[in-house]
Amino acid sequence: MSPRPVRALVAAAHPGPTLAVTTLTALLAGATGRPLGVGVLVTAAVLAGQLSIGWSNDLIDATRDARIGRTDKPVASGAVSERLVRQAITISLLACVALSLACGWRSGVTHLALVGAGWAYNLGLKSSLWSAVPYAVAFGALPAVVTLAGPDPRLPVPSLFVTGALLGVGAHLLNALPDLADDAATGVRGLPHRLGDRGSRVLGAAALAAALSLAAGWGSTGFGGPSGLLGVLGPVMAFGLAVVLGLGVVLGRGRWPFAAAIAAAQRVLNAVDIL
Repeated sequence: MSPRPVRALVAAAHPGPTLAVTTLTALLAGATGRPLGVGVLVTAAVLAGQLSIGWSNDLIDATRDARIGRTDKPVASGAVSERLVRQAITISLLACVALSLACGWRSGVTHLALVGAGWAYNLGLKSSLWSAVPYAVAFGALPAVVTLAGPDPRLPVPSLFVTGALLGVGAHLLNALPDLADDAATGVRGLPHRLGDRGSRVLGAAALAAALSLAAGWGSTGFGGPSGLLGVLGPVMAFGLAVVLGLGVVLGRGRWPFAAAIAAAQRVLNAVDIL
């Protein structure tokens, strides 16, 4: 295969979000002290699942994207064939199932449910009022995928599910911003499209701020408070970071607001006691 179709295939997998979620998984594995082999296995499983979600998104939307001339979409523009993308989806799904179950049935079932949420988004939820639900489920469940993997399966602290869900909602709203106009032109009416650019930025920033506040121990259990990782200055640091990220969300263009959401997620991992 020549380099051009390979590059187009990689681009069709939505490499930004795919790498972001995969990196978060690796960070979670390190933060929870998973053995190296388990960490590599669960990270590979998540990568395979995210690839299948990214490729299916481009494939399912190909006709709609082609209708409005989306040259940045490899399948719609013809830069990569639908046949090749279908083959890639099949391989990634098979790898996802095998790798997920190799992490243990608890982690495997949780991860496959997470991937199912991503596919549900692609297959129709993205055009509904409930478009943020798959993101909330996926980000909320991701820590459990990691902590349930390996020989010592444990659930993360309950607070982390809420924090992850808030990060997921924020990520969804901010990731949709660059595509609002194109989506509206093709009849997509998810939550970000109903809120509009300004509403999505405000609610997205609020979701990130709430997640950071929980991570700092504001009214939450299971997180490090004044004696935890953030120490006495934890709430102040969280507020300051929330302000900085908020400015990035409000003023940023392109994928910068989504990058702010991922930065918030990484900050949360550094601030919480996951187990």
